[in-house]
Amino acid sequence: MRFISQLTRNTFAIILAGGRGTRLMQLTDFRSKPAVPFAGKFRILDFALSNCVNSGIRKIGVATQYKAHSLIRHVQRGWSFLDGRFDEFIQLLPAQQQIDENQWYQGTADAVFQNLHFLRRYHPEHVLVVAGDHIYKMDYGRMLAFHVKQQADMSVACIDVPLADAREFGVMGVDEHDRVVDFVEKPQQPPAIPGQPERALASMGIYIFNAEFLFEQLQRDALTPGSSRDFGKDIIPHIVSRHRVFAHRFADSCVGSENHKPYWRDVGTIDAYWEANMEMTKVTPELNLYDRDWPIWTYQEQMPPAKFVFDDEDRRGTAIDSLIAGGCIISGASVKRSLLFTSVNVHSWARVEDSVILPGVDIGRHAVLRRCVVDKQCRIPPGMVIGVDPDEDRKRFHVSPKGITLVTAEMLGQGAAATGHG
Repeated sequence: MRFISQLTRNTFAIILAGGRGTRLMQLTDFRSKPAVPFAGKFRILDFALSNCVNSGIRKIGVATQYKAHSLIRHVQRGWSFLDGRFDEFIQLLPAQQQIDENQWYQGTADAVFQNLHFLRRYHPEHVLVVAGDHIYKMDYGRMLAFHVKQQADMSVACIDVPLADAREFGVMGVDEHDRVVDFVEKPQQPPAIPGQPERALASMGIYIFNAEFLFEQLQRDALTPGSSRDFGKDIIPHIVSRHRVFAHRFADSCVGSENHKPYWRDVGTIDAYWEANMEMTKVTPELNLYDRDWPIWTYQEQMPPAKFVFDDEDRRGTAIDSLIAGGCIISGASVKRSLLFTSVNVHSWARVEDSVILPGVDIGRHAVLRRCVVDKQCRIPPGMVIGVDPDEDRKRFHVSPKGITLVTAEMLGQGAAATGHG
């Protein structure tokens, strides 16, 4: 049951979508991390945007910075359906050097600070700040209700993680009422949850502020010498001991996941990206993309249905345990446990297994792809074998620590132009 109320209508959301995504290697050579395609037809940013719209938060700013062209184009094409006459909108907020003509956004807090004039125009009661580069479904309305009930100045969405994994996150130390008493960024000795010595509360990069409180803190931080202008490094550590900051458990606002198990993924490395996409091919994935009560919205081109042709003994067009998007043609080829985005052609006798194939890829006859991520518009030559011999692959492609081979058009000698549109 979604929680839409006066609270959500009086909330302004800022989605931080400027991340470089350098750990995704050449996959972010021409696009920012939030613009990276995911799950056959979406982009990573679509999940945060859909959570806002489905939660009833319809005043949304998207702060962009690095390699933003494809992200901006995606938002303009697919997210222009809100009606501005009712103060519902998704507004792009590119880094424009508005405060200092020599500086872009300096950190997460600065990305909000540089847009204060825009925020103030709508007189919000609350401001929701969301990282635009994670995969999850969440009712922000439930978090808002929690925030108000606790009379909080700030609330931080947290996910419950094993203590050993918490070293990769900002970790909340809380009391028995979930009030934050300590915040440490990537600690070697993470504070445990009271009563759960093996678990910790890790920040998800989702914050709710009382609007005026946020404005005051951003202005104070902007005048603080040496600040890195970041929520996790500067704002939160400063206010924890001085104001009412609460940790909101993601399990209380997670929606649409199977077995009610909270689903949240940071797909920031090639291995994590491949694994999260592969999860979608399972019989019952942990993330339910077929949930009509909480749909993931996106822009998609109008494509014909996927097509499978030839049924000869030695040449049969099949796809098993796979997601195949519109516009694909599987022509006498075999696809297993893979995810094909739009307009992928797989020609006769080719084999694709355990792979993520982005839009517009052409896979030649007799080619073999295993445990690959293939970027947009690549043309795999007939007979090419990728993902079978890691040592051979490393001569031309990027091979991840877990043995996933990333293939881009540039690596194939096909030029940057092929992937230039992101």
